[in-house]
Amino acid sequence: MKTIVVYESMFGNTRDIARAVAEGLAEWSDVSITDVDGAHNAVPEDAALVVAGGPTHAFSMTREATRQDAVSRGAVAATTRGLRDWLENVTVSRRVPLATFDTHAKQRWIPGSASKAAAKEGRSRGFAPVASISFFVSDVQGPLVAGELERARHWGRSLRSRVRA
Repeated sequence: MKTIVVYESMFGNTRDIARAVAEGLAEWSDVSITDVDGAHNAVPEDAALVVAGGPTHAFSMTREATRQDAVSRGAVAATTRGLRDWLENVTVSRRVPLATFDTHAKQRWIPGSASKAAAKEGRSRGFAPVASISFFVSDVQGPLVAGELERARHWGRSLRSRVRA
């Protein structure tokens, strides 16, 4: 079974979560992982699952303006396109399962998240959303809250039950 992991990361935290998710997925799937700049605009025919993640900016997926703001705050990586841009341009030839994740500062409640927005956009592009989750950072730049990498690995392992062989 083949899984594609696509992520956007500004400070490295979402990249680290994507890698941990991929480690969990690798226990049961052949996994390829790439940032949005390197992601193809067509999902391979043999993909059984796509996992997509990015940071939450302004209660949703990043936009050019929010990425620029992150750079002004010291982002270690600035992508030329974000997860939103990739999802708006990706093509799928069948209803491929889509699992989405995001990172955001841990708060009691926030009104929106990149993972939920990505699932909604994915549905409109022909994916079949199967799971969505948020992982937490202690502040805008991080670091990740203790235990989040292991939680991400566990989530990657758990996605097996969401995909048909």
